[in-house]
Amino acid sequence: MFLCNAVIECRRDWKCRIVPAQRIEKRVKATSLELKALQIPTTGNHPSEVNLDEANRLLELAMTSSANEQSVDSSTTIASPRLTVIIPAFNEIATIEQVVNAVVDLPICKQVILIDDGSTDGTRELIASLHGKRGIESILHPENRGKGAAIQSGFATARGEIVIIQDADLEYNPVDILDVIAPIVKGTADVVFGSRYLSGSKQDASWVHRFGNRVLTGLSNVASGQKLTDMETCYKAFRRNVLSKISIEQRRFGFEPEITAKLAKNRIPIKEVPIRYQPRNWDEGKKIGIRDLINTLWCIVWYRCR
Repeated sequence: MFLCNAVIECRRDWKCRIVPAQRIEKRVKATSLELKALQIPTTGNHPSEVNLDEANRLLELAMTSSANEQSVDSSTTIASPRLTVIIPAFNEIATIEQVVNAVVDLPICKQVILIDDGSTDGTRELIASLHGKRGIESILHPENRGKGAAIQSGFATARGEIVIIQDADLEYNPVDILDVIAPIVKGTADVVFGSRYLSGSKQDASWVHRFGNRVLTGLSNVASGQKLTDMETCYKAFRRNVLSKISIEQRRFGFEPEITAKLAKNRIPIKEVPIRYQPRNWDEGKKIGIRDLINTLWCIVWYRCR
């Protein structure tokens, strides 16, 4: 049952209006079928396949507001979106438009922030062209600063109650955002990481990457006292007021151990949920390397000792 008689409905054409809650209830199943059509085929069970109805119900409830007869034109900037999705990008012209479309199509009022980090392959021009369309905002870094720096720019601009990071490649399926933020919507968590190792997803073909991730996550757990299975995951979701307690310094992939360590120091628990993963290789644009491995090790030690 819904909690009041009116619900703010954000449609895909970005027109928001007040509609009776009963009409929204009838559309939840249809929305579930629509989302399933967006999913990337995978082997093994995944919570999106069994909990999608519940996730949609929670997200519709999250958008419930006191009855208001005004109509809102969301072709303009949404002042208080429920969710902010931050998408940092560097030379991802082959995949970014598909990722952005999937994110925009998620059935929740959202702010989408695209950050170009000095791309030279056309990504920058595409991101600039999307600014102001369908609720999308863009930030253009004049030069490549690193993923951490791009995320910092996104955090500074975020207005959503919940903030999540989405990579611009297709390794992570945007539909899984619903599963990742569900515990925050429920009120059972303030921070949620999506784990690639809890779902039985296909893993990276490179044993170096697999081994490195396991080692780094293990060392991070020892240093921070967390019990994570995937510290290096892209999908990190936060209640926005949590981010106000943390200052990010790392400009590259050191962001991952830094944020994990600082959450631990602030005694903020991290919940994990399973997500799917479609790894890509170097030829397809994978960017993390040995330099980042060494820097991550340094960050784990540094932020433990500070």
